[in-house]
Amino acid sequence: MRKTLKEIAELIEGEVAGDSSIIITGISGIREAQAGDITFLANPKYASLLGQTAASAVIVSKDTEAPAAKSVIRTTNPSLAFTKVMSLIAPDESKYYKGVHNTAIIGKNVLLGKEVSIGPYVVLEDNVEVGDKSIIYPGTFIGHDSKIGKGTLIYANVSIRERIIIGSRVIIHSGTVIGSDGFGFVTVEGKHHKIPQVGIVEVQDDVEVGANVTIDRARFEKTVIGRGTKIDNLVQIAHNVIIGDDCLLSGQSGVAGSTVIGKNVIIAGQAGVIGHITVGDNVIVTAQTGVSKPVSSDSIVSGSPAYPHMETQKIRACTHRLPKLFDLVSELKIRIEDLEKKLKDKK
Repeated sequence: MRKTLKEIAELIEGEVAGDSSIIITGISGIREAQAGDITFLANPKYASLLGQTAASAVIVSKDTEAPAAKSVIRTTNPSLAFTKVMSLIAPDESKYYKGVHNTAIIGKNVLLGKEVSIGPYVVLEDNVEVGDKSIIYPGTFIGHDSKIGKGTLIYANVSIRERIIIGSRVIIHSGTVIGSDGFGFVTVEGKHHKIPQVGIVEVQDDVEVGANVTIDRARFEKTVIGRGTKIDNLVQIAHNVIIGDDCLLSGQSGVAGSTVIGKNVIIAGQAGVIGHITVGDNVIVTAQTGVSKPVSSDSIVSGSPAYPHMETQKIRACTHRLPKLFDLVSELKIRIEDLEKKLKDKK
């Protein structure tokens, strides 16, 4: 696709500084970009690349200083603006079967909406509902009485167990399992007896679930993933967990059973949250943090066990000084022993 810089600026509600007639034919990262490409600069630490990039134009924030020779589009949010440009210029490489493939196994009383795509070897058990314009890629299993909303995209080899509710405009990546049994056992005389898990999972609208994510069904009632929440690859959500709207969970993080996560919470990579606690709204849990107690809203926590972030930073700073402190204590010990010896000699 060919667009002038002026046309792109109008799309993203930005302001051109430089030659607005430049023809843009591609998109790329700021390091890899070539003539004809448009790129973006959102992180100030890469500002030095602005004068080095071969891109024909760069999307920048309104307060970014750019070389006079470089044409730019100034906008409020360069990352979001570049996302819009990608949708305009980048080719749509997704390919999926249109309609219902003849190898799909469709149970009794299945309701399919308009323009639904069901790929090869998909299994839809009895009483499944799939909303308008939803796409289900090959090899996916959807258990009986489950409901899929409108415009939802389910990639290959996803397993959605029985009675699960998936909202509209949800994206679920390959290998994910939603609705497997929660990890519940009663130990009697050294033997582990399984506790039936009879609840469901509800994934609300506009959620994205990464590859190889596991979201367990509730023991009773439901495990909930709130509207607009985005989950990275390799994340574990245990039974009866409630995750609020617009949260971000990074790769290899996990939330144990019956914990309630508020709205707009960020759980960074490899962080873990213990079960049966509450994490308030707007909390940031930094990478590799172990949360073992409730966290109040608008907090940043880090470390294992988790402490307020600034307190953890102080502890880490002290830890880094331990070798010097050890040397100092050793020196003081020698000096004290020497003083004691001198005092003893005087007696």
